[in-house]
Amino acid sequence: MINVEPVTLESNGVRLEPMTAAHVSELARAAQDGALWNIRVTSVPAPGDEGTYVNTALEMRAAGSRLPFVVRELAGDKIIGTTSYHDIMPTIDRVEIGYTWYAKSWQRTHVNASCKLMLLEHAFDTLGCKVVGFRTDNFNHASQAAIERLGAKRDGVIRHHALRRDGTIRDTVMYSIVAGEWPEVRAQLHYRLARNQQRLEA
Repeated sequence: MINVEPVTLESNGVRLEPMTAAHVSELARAAQDGALWNIRVTSVPAPGDEGTYVNTALEMRAAGSRLPFVVRELAGDKIIGTTSYHDIMPTIDRVEIGYTWYAKSWQRTHVNASCKLMLLEHAFDTLGCKVVGFRTDNFNHASQAAIERLGAKRDGVIRHHALRRDGTIRDTVMYSIVAGEWPEVRAQLHYRLARNQQRLEA
């Protein structure tokens, strides 16, 4: 049975730190980079809602269903987003990775692959998870493409599943990586990040 506890993870110039109430203002600044709350298919907090957003994440952590992190870019020493383990199910050794967003200037960089690699390595290699899941809005095609680039398999769609901020109800696309697939997924993620580093150094 897995035991998911707060942990700090660091790789490729990015650090995942357990979220605290002290991170509210920094997360607000990150969300302002691209006015991310205007994107219909995400749950980025709008201006003034950041405190509630963080409090909800911490309440879920206290209940044992979520472990939220902030994403710190080390060279600039600034918070650039957030991600979480959630829907933690210790009895079947399952977690999901989600509640993920990054400041616009850090999207489509090495950051997402680096964070996902750290979380997947911790889930499979340290916690002993048998499966790691992902979910996203059926209209969030960018998120679906990013999840598929990780090597996750599409499990299916749960129709009429969750309320969006605008009052409409979304279908949820579910993905997963099982433990037997992890060695190949890990190798591919390391390869992608190495290629990205080579391009930066060229």
